[in-house]
Amino acid sequence: MSVFSSCLGHPRIGANRELKRALESHWSGKSGAAELAAVARQLRQKHWRSMKGAGIDIVPSNDFSLYDHVLDTAVLAGAVPERFRRIDDPLARYFAMARGLQDGAHGIDLEALEMTKWFDTNYHYIVPELEPDQSFALDASKPLSELGEARALGIETRPVLLGPVSFLILAKWARYRGMGRHRLELLPDLLPVYEALFAKLHAEGVGEVQLDEPCLVQDLDGRTGAAFVEAFQRLGGLKLRPRLAVTTYFESAADRVTLFASSGCDSLHIDLATAPEQLDAVVEGLASHQTLSLGVVDGRNVWRADLDRAHALVRRAIARLGAGRVVVAPSCSLLHAPVDLAGEHGLDVELLSFCAFARQKLGEVVALARSAGEHRPDSPPFKASRSALTARQTSTRTRNAAVRARAEAVRPELLSRQSPFTVRQTAQRERFALPRLPTTTIGSFPQTAEVRAARADARAGRLAAEAYREFLRRETR
Repeated sequence: MSVFSSCLGHPRIGANRELKRALESHWSGKSGAAELAAVARQLRQKHWRSMKGAGIDIVPSNDFSLYDHVLDTAVLAGAVPERFRRIDDPLARYFAMARGLQDGAHGIDLEALEMTKWFDTNYHYIVPELEPDQSFALDASKPLSELGEARALGIETRPVLLGPVSFLILAKWARYRGMGRHRLELLPDLLPVYEALFAKLHAEGVGEVQLDEPCLVQDLDGRTGAAFVEAFQRLGGLKLRPRLAVTTYFESAADRVTLFASSGCDSLHIDLATAPEQLDAVVEGLASHQTLSLGVVDGRNVWRADLDRAHALVRRAIARLGAGRVVVAPSCSLLHAPVDLAGEHGLDVELLSFCAFARQKLGEVVALARSAGEHRPDSPPFKASRSALTARQTSTRTRNAAVRARAEAVRPELLSRQSPFTVRQTAQRERFALPRLPTTTIGSFPQTAEVRAARADARAGRLAAEAYREFLRRETR
């Protein structure tokens, strides 16, 4: 007995950062739109074939992006701020929204849309801007085009869409607009875009759509909860639509399962890497026709999964729901993971044995799906997982005796300050001699042309290692 396996999204950048190089070439004017489109198409095809070749049953499409999937959703829904609408070329307009556009010769100075963190990950998304009189209009060209690309390869895919409620929650009002109004008031105007898109996808013979609603598992006030109910019931109640697979991640969905069970949606994905304790409550709360996607392989880190632990969760779900209602998947999109360990030539064998990048995580998902009917799998992936976990638990890389001894020596009295704040403040000022307004950096310094040139020279061997380090020290100062 086995169950279906799925991938919620593949890394976009390419195993050798092909997308990054193609984008920088295009932005610098060295290559045109056709060259960029060709690289993007090649990457998508490579990723679809890779997922299918790994044995993934449910392969995503529309998970690829030239910049950001939230920005893609704004374009799909026609939520393009007025200042960008005078740019006729769609690709130029898209990048202007992402990066801004300055052209002194033509008097153009367009400020980019805001960028902010995607929940508690290191990924950043482009924040859509909404007007109080915002209107929406469907542009289905991207999801339909990528669907067709995959079918030309003989691969059937599940289109990935950011859901309407999360889209509005993640957006913001344009500056000085919409004050005092809730963005979710726009939901009745946005839902027809999704209804029209679902109708098009149904007409194209799409069997299922992945509807990402990560905000469903956040704290919900009454208005937000009502918005999810409205969206799910309207979209789930459509007669001509694909199956709706609602995807959550990064938090527990246990408190939302009643809301989901009463909707017309067909499948729910939960993140068991972050919140494994939610499984029983979610299983208990699902409606009898709904399936459950189990995110048992962590999509956010670079470490091998504990396949035995993940297998136990899969078996527990099957015991309650049956194999036909269970899907095995990564916890979230693999966007957050590097692509393939095969490209890592600078890591030693021990460290490599601890790791799993996106391609290896797909293998873990498939191994779990295919072993779902076994009591204690003994296939090579499970043996390798056990061996690596045992080695990692005893490695000096993960076990520092001095640190552990110091941690064990902590006593309650060490958890309380021994002097008042005014005393500590004076001592700190004397020791560090900080200026009135001390500042620091978070993240990186700007990647100037000089820094890029020096880095290229160092990699090519034209600049000695010590000279490069001295250059970096000087630039940092």
